[in-house]
Amino acid sequence: QVQLVESGGGLVQAGGSLRLSCEGSGSIFSIKIMAWYRQAPGNQREWVARITPGGITNYVDSVKGRFTISRDNAKNTMYLQMNSLKPEDTAVYYCNAFNAKVPWGQGTQVTVSS
Repeated sequence: QVQLVESGGGLVQAGGSLRLSCEGSGSIFSIKIMAWYRQAPGNQREWVARITPGGITNYVDSVKGRFTISRDNAKNTMYLQMNSLKPEDTAVYYCNAFNAKVPWGQGTQVTVSS
């Protein structure tokens, strides 16, 4: 069974940067569109960035120009570089396939202070 492990979260001031990592077992990264999701308290989980096996990326409007998603299929690893962070980016961040999801990992907490 595929397992996903997110890491790299933390507490940062507004305007700061963080780099999240997602490590997965199996060959999920080479065959699936992968995505980063986030869930803020009281909100539904939403996707914020996705990337195809070939490297085509899409972002929700709220993070365009600030977040960059990337992947290393050989290492079964995906990244989310987050720059110019805002307090509204505060959430637990998760990685998963964009379609046909696998079991969710524990996520990594990102807290942006104003």
